[in-house]
Amino acid sequence: MAIKTLSAKAAAALDKELMSTGAFSIDQLMELAGLSVSQVVYRVHPPNKGSRVLVACGPGNNGGDGLVAARHLRHYGYQPAIYYPKRSKNELYQRLAKQLEDLEVPFVDDFPAAVKSTDHIVDAVFGFSFSGEVREPFPAVIRAMEDTKLPVTSVDAPSSWNIETGPPESGLGSNFNPDFLISLTAPKPLAKFFKGRHFVGGRFVSPAIAKKYDFDVPEYQGIDQIVEVSIGGEKL
Repeated sequence: MAIKTLSAKAAAALDKELMSTGAFSIDQLMELAGLSVSQVVYRVHPPNKGSRVLVACGPGNNGGDGLVAARHLRHYGYQPAIYYPKRSKNELYQRLAKQLEDLEVPFVDDFPAAVKSTDHIVDAVFGFSFSGEVREPFPAVIRAMEDTKLPVTSVDAPSSWNIETGPPESGLGSNFNPDFLISLTAPKPLAKFFKGRHFVGGRFVSPAIAKKYDFDVPEYQGIDQIVEVSIGGEKL
């Protein structure tokens, strides 16, 4: 069975619907997304493999998911550090950053330098709404993630990838192939080009929403917020 995916346009419409007729707040959705990301990191890289996690956060919702994930990881016993160069003035993001500061989670200014003293990287820079060129200061982040031998987990999309067509044919990001991908709500078309371990996190979608947008809600087990799926879309 081929994996069913959500285009960027459909994903945006679905999010809007979840926050209107679905009665969810953006705080709730971001909390659930970040919780899913943290569970993937715990699944693929438990603290005994190395507890230092570097979370690269972009200025939008993807970055917010990364901030939430970092908070959960801190409570799991990890030592997260945050690269968040384009801090949003939105109150929600400011509160998420304050929560991390209260937990004494460090914010770093030099991403390539921070990579040298971490065990795992979370790529929460760009999500499904990304298009166009990668702007400063993020090219250095993409290059560092391309070059590193450390495991990388990307949130919803490997940063710099086109949502529909996957990695760039050449230039920045063309050699960026993260080890792990967590697709939020449902996979995006770029998942067809992804070769690593793929997880879905969206344990909040109603059957009616899934039917309307024509995607399958995987069978979550126990208290898990994530399900590992194969390239073909089957649960592993």
